[in-house]
Amino acid sequence: MTPTHPAEWALILGASSGFGEATAIELARHGMHIFGVHLDRRATLPHVEEVIARIRSHGREAIFFNVNAADEEKRREVLDQIAAQFATAPGTVRVLLHSLAFGTLKPYLAESAEEQLTKPQMEMTLDVMAHSLVYWVQDLVRRRLMTAGGRIFAMTSSGGTRVFATYGAVSAAKAALESHIRQLALELAPLGITANAIRAGVTDTPALRKIPVHEQLIRQAQQRNPHGRLTTPADVAAAIAVLSHPNTYWMTGNVIGVDGGEDIVG
Repeated sequence: MTPTHPAEWALILGASSGFGEATAIELARHGMHIFGVHLDRRATLPHVEEVIARIRSHGREAIFFNVNAADEEKRREVLDQIAAQFATAPGTVRVLLHSLAFGTLKPYLAESAEEQLTKPQMEMTLDVMAHSLVYWVQDLVRRRLMTAGGRIFAMTSSGGTRVFATYGAVSAAKAALESHIRQLALELAPLGITANAIRAGVTDTPALRKIPVHEQLIRQAQQRNPHGRLTTPADVAAAIAVLSHPNTYWMTGNVIGVDGGEDIVG
């Protein structure tokens, strides 16, 4: 009898829009089933159903959870359900993508206390956009839901080394996220799991449009990028699909630019 291999799944944190949406669909096209974690209100749920339908159009399963990915109890519930899924139909989480973009955009210093960043806002931004990656990886590995051959990706940006008004907490989160990736790469190497950060170019996503100066960022990127256009979610998703291949086992601990050369132009 020919042995059967566990089904391969991708776990996408932030699966309903932007990079998460595009990557979920692209990985499904390449043969992976998708667990999607997202946080949407009633008005945007129809779009979530469209994403699920596109995944299933590639003949893959799509199981989505509408919860706060940074909530410890909700994380436990999601992983319990993934474990239950694998108990009935053997599987493995081959890819984890951390694409959570939820933080506070306020200056550190302002004329009034109400206008400047508070301690809870700073802690929330770092927890959601950086620290939550570590907690998801800890639980996935401890439960053996991800084993040798696993690929971990986290979405960063040039904002990890650059700042502008109101962006301080998010910039700090991106820098912390990249640091977490390096530490995870070190500790996961003996287990055969890789961890890399993906530095996308400026991309017109719902997260970008929440930044007050997003129109200026778009204009600057269009001028700087050697290709004369913005990065798209599809550009990034295609790169992640390639980087998920088993032959990338020796690539880990990196910040990988997927920006059409945008970052190299001064």
